[in-house]
Amino acid sequence: MNLLEETKFILKKYGIKADKSLGQNFLIDENVVDEIIYSANISKEDVIIEIGPGLGTLTNKLLEKAGKVIAVELDKRMINILNDRFSTNERFELINNDILKVNINEIIENNIKNDIKRAKIVANLPYYITTPIIMKLLEENLKIDSITVMIQKEVADRLVAIPGQKNTGAITYSIYYYAEANKVLEVLRNSFIPEPNVDSEVINLRIRNKPPVDVNNKELLFKIIKYAFMQRRKTLVNALESSGIFKNKEEIINILSTINIDEKIRGEALTLEQFTKIANFIVENK
Repeated sequence: MNLLEETKFILKKYGIKADKSLGQNFLIDENVVDEIIYSANISKEDVIIEIGPGLGTLTNKLLEKAGKVIAVELDKRMINILNDRFSTNERFELINNDILKVNINEIIENNIKNDIKRAKIVANLPYYITTPIIMKLLEENLKIDSITVMIQKEVADRLVAIPGQKNTGAITYSIYYYAEANKVLEVLRNSFIPEPNVDSEVINLRIRNKPPVDVNNKELLFKIIKYAFMQRRKTLVNALESSGIFKNKEEIINILSTINIDEKIRGEALTLEQFTKIANFIVENK
């Protein structure tokens, strides 16, 4: 039985359909599954936290490679399926909850012991909630080695972009600050049932041991970046004027002049290092 046949069999057996409100699309391409597992570089020394396992397609392969798999699933309909498939495996644990409400650090601390030495995240994320989940994983300073996720291609392109180059958004700078991001595999929409309206991409985020910049106030840095991209067609000066960070436009121009940044530049053209210079200048000259 191939993956498509298996998926249809499970859906029919339990009498369920994909829930559009949860962004469910079931992966039916075995090559994609294998590539996700391979790119996550999983070993028996890893505990894998899988977000949104659904029918258990990835879970099944993860259990072959990992020391332990902890699956966090919101949809109660999937809980019976996952328990039926994997509850007899002592290396499987299931949590019925919203990943945004889960204390992931506590899970990691409880499982890094004996032969388990690292924690990794693996997921096929719902498109509608991709950014909040990824930012939670990064901003909470979790003790994780990497994040391997399949997400909407358009979003993936922004996440793996280099700050100051093409396809950037405010989130590009956050990702770059916390992790080294790489594309793994483009996944066509016909790799799922039901088919989504867009293609997907698998990306790998390897968590940095330390950020690539030394910033005095991280919150201020990302506030500046946020405002720079809220009105991205404007120059940086005009975009930051309404941020509440500066007294007036003249102050912004003077700061940029002092740190050798062109006042006519747009925010999307700045590197993370340049944004850091602005933030550090503000803190150091209060």
